[in-house]
Amino acid sequence: MLTMVLEGDNHTVTTHFILLGFPTPPAFQLLLFFLFLATYLLTLLENFLIILAIRSDGQLHKPMYFFLSNLSFLEMWYVTVISPRMLGDFLSHSKTISFNGCMTQLYFFVTFVCTEYILLAVMAFDRYVAICNPLRYPVIMTKQLCGTLAGGCWFCGLITAMIKMVFIARLHYCGTPYINHYFCDISPLLNVSCEDSSRAELVDFFLALMVIAVPLCVVVASYTTILTTILRIPSAQGRQKAFSTCASHLTVVILFYSTTLFTYTRPKLMYAYSSNKLVSVLYTVIVPLLNPIIYCLRNREVKAALKKTILCKRRGPREDGAWVN
Repeated sequence: MLTMVLEGDNHTVTTHFILLGFPTPPAFQLLLFFLFLATYLLTLLENFLIILAIRSDGQLHKPMYFFLSNLSFLEMWYVTVISPRMLGDFLSHSKTISFNGCMTQLYFFVTFVCTEYILLAVMAFDRYVAICNPLRYPVIMTKQLCGTLAGGCWFCGLITAMIKMVFIARLHYCGTPYINHYFCDISPLLNVSCEDSSRAELVDFFLALMVIAVPLCVVVASYTTILTTILRIPSAQGRQKAFSTCASHLTVVILFYSTTLFTYTRPKLMYAYSSNKLVSVLYTVIVPLLNPIIYCLRNREVKAALKKTILCKRRGPREDGAWVN
């Protein structure tokens, strides 16, 4: 039962929400539990192995793999914000989540989503410099710059989530706040609010535009220039080699942007469609599972380093700590 505390301004303070999740028969709930549990554990294992392989192999101490390890670290936390709670709900009859718990989950989820948008743009810029300015690449992409760019991605994600939370958490939720979702996201919270949420939606739209559109422009501009440069390479083998260095990242970008773009540019509108939960499963469960697989299949260096790591044939990092270019 939901607990409500009366305030002096005739509003009520919601202390709990009810997550409807996936309304299916109990037997199917158990099946979903094992399916999502296996997906979650596999995602953690894949990303952990990539981080371990990059740290263990000195040949992967390059800017591209530094950003890849950041992406893997990010996605381990990204799925951990959502999956454990979802798995618990599959086995529970009471699918309530406290107000503070809901806001905490939303804050970290938005942080990781925003950070990933910006990080993918930084990775596209890295590929642009590597392919279009190969001679200047070691001078431009220094350890200091890479560290600053990675730190900036996390900082922007944290600040963006904080601003969004100021407006979302201040909304009043009354009646019976049943959330037709399996986690606390912006769209369901905007829709169960019992007051005008237009201001919160406007702020969310503006920030989403900044965090999505600006990195997307960087990605498009980078890959347009990259494609132009690759087409100018005279040999087919040279073109194939150049394209292979960015094919994995481009695939990951397309997967992530295509599944999140429409959801977070018009969050309240997306909630009106029953397919919203299915789309959310794609970018909270499936895409983080596929990303490490894509990088392994398309990148020979990562594939070779993973084989060494799994076989426990570890190579120590370079003693001077410099990038390998």
